[in-house]
Amino acid sequence: MASRWMERALSLARRGLGHTSPNPLVGAVIVDAEDHLLAEGYHRRAGGAHAEIAALKKAGTKARGATLYVTLEPCNHTGRTPPCTEAIIASGIRRVVVAIADPNPHVTGGGIARLLQAGLTVSVGDGANLAEKLNGAFLTWSRYHRPWITLKAAISLDGKIADESGASKYLTSQKALEHAHRLRREHDAILVGSGTVLTDNPRLTYRGTVRGHDPIRVVLDTRGRIGPDAQVFDPGASSPCLVFTGDETSVDWERSIFSSGGEVIRVAIGADGHVSIPEVLQHLADRRILSVLVEGGARIHGAFVDHQWVDRWVGYIAPLILGGSNAPSAVAGKGLPLQAPMRLEVDKVFKRGPDVMIDARVITVASKEASLSDVIHQGV
Repeated sequence: MASRWMERALSLARRGLGHTSPNPLVGAVIVDAEDHLLAEGYHRRAGGAHAEIAALKKAGTKARGATLYVTLEPCNHTGRTPPCTEAIIASGIRRVVVAIADPNPHVTGGGIARLLQAGLTVSVGDGANLAEKLNGAFLTWSRYHRPWITLKAAISLDGKIADESGASKYLTSQKALEHAHRLRREHDAILVGSGTVLTDNPRLTYRGTVRGHDPIRVVLDTRGRIGPDAQVFDPGASSPCLVFTGDETSVDWERSIFSSGGEVIRVAIGADGHVSIPEVLQHLADRRILSVLVEGGARIHGAFVDHQWVDRWVGYIAPLILGGSNAPSAVAGKGLPLQAPMRLEVDKVFKRGPDVMIDARVITVASKEASLSDVIHQGV
């Protein structure tokens, strides 16, 4: 549950979706002693003013003696911007209500401790569950040093992602496609396998109607199958294209990808004979890529499910039946036993044109909290 003003702060924070990474989504509201709204603000973009500063500037001298509601612990360090704690203290704010503490191991508790030291009243936990959901990507990266993973699939009512010939364009409607582009806008990176590039030749860029950016394009290509003329190397894209491969691919192939604008990254091969998913995620986390939208086919989805490196599932279900024993389903791989499946909690179900969209979050499993470096060391 969240108080009235924390709900407002969370609503403001959502406005920054797709613009603040690698920073979190943060909203702030300032109210006076009579519980009247004085000012509000949110973090609009990375490098820009933090939510607290935006609200304090609007409140001016009226902030003295007031209460600040903020969705994440105020920062107490100097980064691209000065510490928010010092601005809060200087403003005369007397009480700060924080939804959740900042889990970054380098700053945890620092902001709250500084405010308490200065004599302010601080409470933590108002709207905590909602704040956790809002900043799933930032919190996952901060706690476990890995990106937040969303698996996305367009499927028929009988669970197929293509017919027996492999045709999949376009399984779902234009409305569903438009929503899928919103997902691209909300993620730092988009990931597919070489099979998707060879079959569909996608650009993997953002082409939505609302202002946004192209996600970083990531291709898993164990054996160097894709060519330099693939559209994923679109020179007009505003983000780089990273191609993960194994040690056995040729230097000539690597040079051809480089000449087309791609960056080849060599990683170990996993037990399944393909590039190691944990090593890929480790590399992306090191680049401070907080969220990845996986739009691969059945094998790629299966690899992530087998490793249980999944946080969210978004499925677009088209009202049609394809059948066919050889038509691919959404998830392949080794699979999980019925006694220990990947369980999810459905957050949203709604229609997009004739299609139904299901947005669900994975309930915490052990591997979500496992260290990527430990898994890599074990050779998984």
